[in-house]
Amino acid sequence: MANIPEAVQITPLMEADQADWRRLWGLYQRFYEVALSEAVHASTWARLLDPTELVNGAMARDKTGNSVGLVHYIRHRTCWDTADSCYLQDLYVDEGQRGSGVGRAHVAQAAALFGAGHVHWLTQHTNARAMRLYDDVAVRSGFVQYRIAISR
Repeated sequence: MANIPEAVQITPLMEADQADWRRLWGLYQRFYEVALSEAVHASTWARLLDPTELVNGAMARDKTGNSVGLVHYIRHRTCWDTADSCYLQDLYVDEGQRGSGVGRAHVAQAAALFGAGHVHWLTQHTNARAMRLYDDVAVRSGFVQYRIAISR
């Protein structure tokens, strides 16, 4: 994958990243016009740091060490390959850093973090800016997602 800026560093989330993660996670939710409860924030953060959980996170930092992007990803088995797959559940880059290669670096690193056979993700059909990157680095699967909310 070309055009990944050398100055971008992608590192797994650590306890010290919580404030930066909350800021970026909040901006990501604002972008998608959702507001998650404090219980969801706390649970998500705890899961991201728990080495026994399947969900993981990473932070992108610029050359000065500022946090400029985040990704949440899930390693999972697949019946279509002997290698695991990596699902990018959330990918967010600070508005001022978009187009700089931070998102591209996140996508490239996701497979490397697990030795995954492939990486896959979803985006809203209205997210044209992100889709320009995705169309450049990946192939559209042609699948349509369906969902059912299960009452608890």
